[in-house]
Amino acid sequence: MKPEIISWLLEGDPSIRWQVQRDLLNASPAKIESERKKIAKEGWGAKLLALQDSSGTWGGGIYGPKWISTTYTMLTLRLLGLQKNHPQAKRACKIFLDKGVYTDGGINFFSYSLKYSETCVTSMILALLAYFRYPDEYVHSIASYLINQQMTDGGWNCESYKGATHSSFHTTISALEGLYEYECLFPEKKKAISQVRARGHEFLLAHRLYKSHTTGKIFDAKMTAMPFPPRWKYDFIRALDYFRSCNAPRDERMSDAIELLQKKQKKDRTWPMNSGMSGLKYFDLEKAGQPSRWNTLRALRILNWWN
Repeated sequence: MKPEIISWLLEGDPSIRWQVQRDLLNASPAKIESERKKIAKEGWGAKLLALQDSSGTWGGGIYGPKWISTTYTMLTLRLLGLQKNHPQAKRACKIFLDKGVYTDGGINFFSYSLKYSETCVTSMILALLAYFRYPDEYVHSIASYLINQQMTDGGWNCESYKGATHSSFHTTISALEGLYEYECLFPEKKKAISQVRARGHEFLLAHRLYKSHTTGKIFDAKMTAMPFPPRWKYDFIRALDYFRSCNAPRDERMSDAIELLQKKQKKDRTWPMNSGMSGLKYFDLEKAGQPSRWNTLRALRILNWWN
């Protein structure tokens, strides 16, 4: 790993720096935590926290408007690595439950039009409640709801209520991330939850992370891009980084995605940022087409894990 690349990464936002210390430099816990605390005080994290309104929401809404709502701002703060006990995040978690608890055990912010919980949203909220250690028993109900929504091919699909029989990449990655955060919060449930996740892994692996399981062709070219934050969408580096984060067994069926990641590295040894979905934004973390600290960090830690 080139020292100049590490130096460049360490010139970035605190949210980048603490993850470089943890994932690439094996720094001491004290040094990592010292850097992580800065997220709430400077840079992207501080900017987002300052935008929370007096009612505890962002953008004036729970799920919309995209991408400035409470849900999507909190998802970004989680990816930045905001400390798990942050009071502003806890306040937003309370709002998620106040507005989202539904009769089927999941999360439904759309009960005026939907008569069932939305699986993608339920997955996202589970990830947030578990990551930010929100102390409410309903988190167990949410996890149970997701487990019961798992499809026969191992994945999940928010369209299952409409008759979908094949899982969705998008819903599956959100469900896996949510269940992994839940498993981390409740290690006594590790055996049961890891078995559920293993079935979800198999769905992604059967598709070699971004291909059709029947033709072997790229399922959707957008899945080979590297935007950040990913919002609700699936892409190959999001999947690889998830597998790395939970230290999943390395599997030959990941090799196409690893090779794709290696091919995307530029001559200057960095990885570029790709444009994401259109919508409202408070600000760009990084500009599309430019060298990306986020993607370089993610790529390097994935390759370290793989090798």
